[in-house]
Amino acid sequence: MDILIIGGNRYFGKRLIRRLLDAGHRVTVLNRGSSAAPEGTIPLTADRNDEKALEKALGDRTFDVVVDQVCYTPRQADIACRVFAGRTRRYVMTSTVEVYEYEDSAAPVTEDALDLAGVPVDTTLPWEDPAYLDSHYGEGKRQAEAVFAASGLTWASVRVAHVLGGGDDFTGRVEHYARRIRAGEPIAVPVVNRPAAYVYVEEIAAFLAWAAEAEFTGPVNAHSHGPLTTAEICAEIEGIVGGRTLFQEVEVGEVSPFSFSRSYAMSNSRAESLGHSFSHSSEWLRKALSETLTPEA
Repeated sequence: MDILIIGGNRYFGKRLIRRLLDAGHRVTVLNRGSSAAPEGTIPLTADRNDEKALEKALGDRTFDVVVDQVCYTPRQADIACRVFAGRTRRYVMTSTVEVYEYEDSAAPVTEDALDLAGVPVDTTLPWEDPAYLDSHYGEGKRQAEAVFAASGLTWASVRVAHVLGGGDDFTGRVEHYARRIRAGEPIAVPVVNRPAAYVYVEEIAAFLAWAAEAEFTGPVNAHSHGPLTTAEICAEIEGIVGGRTLFQEVEVGEVSPFSFSRSYAMSNSRAESLGHSFSHSSEWLRKALSETLTPEA
């Protein structure tokens, strides 16, 4: 297939690209040019926020599938819907578990817990403001999905759980814990600290590659079996780096990453009914954390 990847030059995006190339697909990578496209791909340079520049960069190219790794706002989705109408048979957006930030459920949520038809879309909000976008990450993704759902494009969204693993994890979240555990410093957590869904970095790359080749439409949750608690993650980190885990419960204020006062448990039953199987987090947790904390030179 002829596949376009928008963004995705790092972390699980680069693993996705390698899998698609290894499977024999023709892969084009579109980004702003701040980093080189991976070897073996066809590079295109444009700012996806600039509609005219995006159209110019694409020229008369068409694709079997577009995998959009960096769609964060309804405005970006709106541009994509116009530009790629007639250019692709199928559009896959990489989304997030954070779209469920209002669905606080003790039971794992299914995709239909979020009614995209009922999501208000506002492209006039200050989405270009990094601080605003960071604090409205889930809302931006939710509105972007709503735009695609109403667009008429053949589309799918992959709602990715919290990702762990890899020596190239750029988020600093695992190291946040490791520093405090080594030093025996307090780790701020909510009084009621809920488990959440996670996925290994290689597993989500494999899932996205599978999703690019599949034919399903609409949203699908993607995560490993076995939600994890902050305590379970810290116990593994303690086993790797030594030290002592000391939790400090806080009623209000900022808490550590991977600490949640509400449930972030998803159901992956739809993905499995479509033919994809997931591992259990117990199979990869120690390996994933070791990769991040002791990356190869």
